[in-house]
Amino acid sequence: MRPRWNSGPAGLVLVRHGESEGNLADQRARKAGAERLELDIRDADVELSATGRDQATALNRWLREQADDERPTLAVSSPYARAAETARVALEGHDVPLLLDERLRERDLGVLDGMTGKGIRARHPEESARRDKLGKFYYQPPSGESWADVALRVRSFLHDLREGHDGARIWLFSHQAVIMTFRYVLEDVAEADLLAVDRRVQIPNASLTSYRRAGDVFELVEFADTSAVDADRAQVTREPSHGERDDAAT
Repeated sequence: MRPRWNSGPAGLVLVRHGESEGNLADQRARKAGAERLELDIRDADVELSATGRDQATALNRWLREQADDERPTLAVSSPYARAAETARVALEGHDVPLLLDERLRERDLGVLDGMTGKGIRARHPEESARRDKLGKFYYQPPSGESWADVALRVRSFLHDLREGHDGARIWLFSHQAVIMTFRYVLEDVAEADLLAVDRRVQIPNASLTSYRRAGDVFELVEFADTSAVDADRAQVTREPSHGERDDAAT
């Protein structure tokens, strides 16, 4: 059910984190046909790549060119290193309060974390079959989360924005699956339509998805927009979160 707003922010901007070392490890693993990513740290600690830092810097410079009434008055980030680092670089010198909220964290892939689609099919064929039966939105990896679980986090977060943020312009620094789930909740998108968008659009790193409150609902203004990165001539990347784009694996 689409949330109704009698008060709350005037606008929301969802920012996907810049390219991360995890994105690069995923690229290397897929190219090599490997079953696992070569990462020896937990997902929460994966940092930005050099390109990712350039993308976050591009956001910072782009913000400097915006009118005062277009700049954020508050920012909230996933506590995962790649998202929080994107937020800190993008907001440096802009005098915008930054909060961390674990409800904006990446989807938890549980025991499948760090595995490629090939690895999941080879080592956990029963999970591949279960995912095919349940569908991407409701499939929950062992010890992990489904997209539906992420939607519950998003609904809780949005509920808290109703009080004390009237008229605020809030930027949210988060992750690919979380941004897609915001679309599901804010726009009341049907499951099939959401997954069709997910198949068609790979959300670029450091891209902006923006909403404006119109009456008692939020309306989509831009989706996966790379104007800020383009303006700085930084490299635009569309690296998948590992496991999120392999329909046979997640």
